[in-house]
Amino acid sequence: MTPERYAKLRGVLERRQPTLTVLMEQVNKPHNFSAILRSCDAVGVLGAHAVAPRGGLPTYSATSGSAEKWVHVETHPDALSAIGTLQSRGFQVLATHLSARAVDYRDLDYTRPTCVLLGAEKWGVSQEAADAADHNVVIPMLGMVQSLNVSVAAATILFEAQRQRLAAGLYERPQLEVADLERRLFEWAYPDLAPLYRERGEPYPALSEDGQILRG
Repeated sequence: MTPERYAKLRGVLERRQPTLTVLMEQVNKPHNFSAILRSCDAVGVLGAHAVAPRGGLPTYSATSGSAEKWVHVETHPDALSAIGTLQSRGFQVLATHLSARAVDYRDLDYTRPTCVLLGAEKWGVSQEAADAADHNVVIPMLGMVQSLNVSVAAATILFEAQRQRLAAGLYERPQLEVADLERRLFEWAYPDLAPLYRERGEPYPALSEDGQILRG
């Protein structure tokens, strides 16, 4: 572990946004799944959520740029239970869904705890999930096609969330609790050692300012 690498990892974690996430409802194409995770990493999403399509979560592809190592995916058995769980944690759930109550995605407040709900490529967000969401959102389209690719839609909305959060100063101070940040920092810095400590039920060792393990 070099000091430069350690500083990079710490800097990224200090800007992670635990109150911004996505929920992928049966997104089944690997390149789209991976591209969404890549956008999540780019805007500082800490973890994502997914309802797996038949056959399980898509295999990660090169499209992710290794983002799957930095954005943990929590799986749920179905969209309604996932939405309920997120809402119970204080998240507003915004479904990308064209409906009578849909609003322009830019009109909402993304500085609040927010989950962007994205549907499968062919049929989009299910009606039940759209109804359960706090808001339905649309990206205005001025051409002949009516919708964007799901990964492009995810990036579009996530970067609006990033814009609002940057303006509000949410990236200027760590959003993670100190203990949580330090735990994740060790797991990122030493991914081969962290499982060994967990298996033995031992706490992670402290790290020096340049990322070296301090021996007790």
